[in-house]
Amino acid sequence: MTHPDPMTRLLDIMARLRDPNGGCPWDLEQDFASIAPYTIEEAYEVEEAIRANDMASLKEELGDLLLQTVFHSQMAAEAGHFTFDDVAAAIGDKMVARHPHVFGDADIATADAQTVAWEVQKAKERAAKAAAKGEKPSVLDGVALGLPALVRAIKLQNRAARVGFDWPSTRDVLAKLQEEADEIVAAMESGDDEHIKEEIGDYLFVVANLSRHLKVDAEEALRAANAKFTRRFHKIEAWLAEDGRTPDQSDLAEMDALWDRAKAEDKALKKAAE
Repeated sequence: MTHPDPMTRLLDIMARLRDPNGGCPWDLEQDFASIAPYTIEEAYEVEEAIRANDMASLKEELGDLLLQTVFHSQMAAEAGHFTFDDVAAAIGDKMVARHPHVFGDADIATADAQTVAWEVQKAKERAAKAAAKGEKPSVLDGVALGLPALVRAIKLQNRAARVGFDWPSTRDVLAKLQEEADEIVAAMESGDDEHIKEEIGDYLFVVANLSRHLKVDAEEALRAANAKFTRRFHKIEAWLAEDGRTPDQSDLAEMDALWDRAKAEDKALKKAAE
């Protein structure tokens, strides 16, 4: 069987995998919920390939991500909801509507102006969706629940800030951060686990807001901190291994001293690179 293009071939492959007569048992068992974690995972793997500037991996990971769209579309078509063509048509229509300066007569000369116009158009789309459901639109509509919590916090804060619900200065955020730290201490003294969890959440939310005010990518900052911790802890393991020991055969005081040594090495390397 010949195929006019690779996309048609991929759609045919997915249909065959989901065919009750001779398809793949695993693929046939899946539903939207079971596939969703794979969709998220593939998006992260695309991002990882981009970070590594690995174009061969990026091509492969983009294919894996495309397969997720095809998989969901096939299941939706089987249930009579929509098809892959419907998905492609809908995103095409959306892109045309959001770029009137390219596909219409609007005059948008700068990237900043385009960002403003984009947000206005998205707000109209959110309002239309709310109206279709018989609901009142909210500034926070469309901020996906499935986003990583840190990313979602920033998006929620950005939305609120657009309508003026924001601290006027970074100093105000720092003051709020100290207030939240004090509330964690009070919660700890109460011994109420749920209260402690709530206050930790409030503290992290304000930390995210602080990064936003300082124009720091919170996700990137935490990723860098994770990498730094991993690098330094690996050094601790290596130094202990030289003595024939593992971390569980050491103690906090020794490992803390080795951590300071790793930290000093990092600083020295950074200074030498400047």
